[in-house]
Amino acid sequence: MERWAKSSARSAGREDAPACAAGACEDLLEELPILVIGLADDLRVTRWNRQAGELLGKPAAEALGRPLGGLALGIDVGRLRRGLEQCPSRGGCLRLEELACRRPDGREGLLGLTIHRLRGQDPAGTVFVVVGADITERKLLERQLAQAQKLRSIGQLASGIAHEINTPTQYVGDNVRFLQEAFDRLLELLGVQDEVIAELCAACGTAAPRRLAESRARADVGYLREEVPAAVRQTLEGVERIARIVRAMKDFAHPGRRERAPADVNRIIDTTITVARNEWKYVADVETALDPALPPVVCDAAEIGQVVLNLLINAAHAIEDRLRRDPAAGKGRIRIETRSAGDRAVIRVEDSGCGIPPEVRSRVFDPFFTTKEVGRGTGQGLALCHAAVVERHGGRIDFHSEVGRGTAFTIELPFGRPEEDP
Repeated sequence: MERWAKSSARSAGREDAPACAAGACEDLLEELPILVIGLADDLRVTRWNRQAGELLGKPAAEALGRPLGGLALGIDVGRLRRGLEQCPSRGGCLRLEELACRRPDGREGLLGLTIHRLRGQDPAGTVFVVVGADITERKLLERQLAQAQKLRSIGQLASGIAHEINTPTQYVGDNVRFLQEAFDRLLELLGVQDEVIAELCAACGTAAPRRLAESRARADVGYLREEVPAAVRQTLEGVERIARIVRAMKDFAHPGRRERAPADVNRIIDTTITVARNEWKYVADVETALDPALPPVVCDAAEIGQVVLNLLINAAHAIEDRLRRDPAAGKGRIRIETRSAGDRAVIRVEDSGCGIPPEVRSRVFDPFFTTKEVGRGTGQGLALCHAAVVERHGGRIDFHSEVGRGTAFTIELPFGRPEEDP
């Protein structure tokens, strides 16, 4: 800054050029689209540009000259102070990535800050300069990309597994159906034999018919007549269930083109329920009331499936939390409905979980906000749902919740046309 001022003075040839250059630098600092904060050695604020005021909700007039810890900025001041203490031992520069902050509008956010320790003297007494920016959207996009890549890898793996399972499932099912038909014909034969044995026993007194009758009794033919068809029927039901899971895995792994096209929302929901069964089957029963007359919705089927999956898993977790507090409550209930409402399709996901506390309801769609314990929730699920439904599909997402009774999320998606871009 000082060299810039001297250079300006030589080029202008006037004695007041250094002051003008310094003023230009101050104006530049004010207009920079990044946060710039100067701090004295005692952490008193010496510089505070306009962007710092906008990001932290505190104008320069209220910040300059005051201790950093007394400004109530809505950021993790303790972590920032530790960074300032470590800065000299790190070569005079330290990066603070993902510093949690509360935006002026009350939403959760993240700041990326870099702390520099000045080596020269500053007239205002500045020892540290903190520069940074709001990185909330960038981090959200990075995590969306990471999640998309992870889902793509999982999808490729799931598709391969589904293909491998599909072949033996087909021939197991075919063989069981053959056994069912063969046993039906054997039952007819056994029926005729019963009639013939009865006639022979009545017509002659030889021992042969009696031995045959005793052999049939030892084989317990009556029991086999009842149980074998039931075993075959249950086996076929199991094979069909495996086939349904395989189809759901293939649909979920390869939903089609990653562009908007008419899609059957009911089928998306059925597939998602099947894929996520392990998440909800131990804590809840899932009920569906899907409108069979619901028209196709022009959407990205993969994204809408991910939205339903997030809501379904959140519902299961909410019910699980309630069962932890009250084990005697028994399994919960998750109900998913679809219907038409004018030019929109409506999806409603309702659970009998613990509900959302009133004090956090305004923040449930904020990126990185979660009420779950570490390792169980990332704070991205509902933010991704909001981005997918509202920003990329031009729809709406809202919820109603009662503590101790449950939560219902409602999604509205315009039926639309393939060429439309929300």
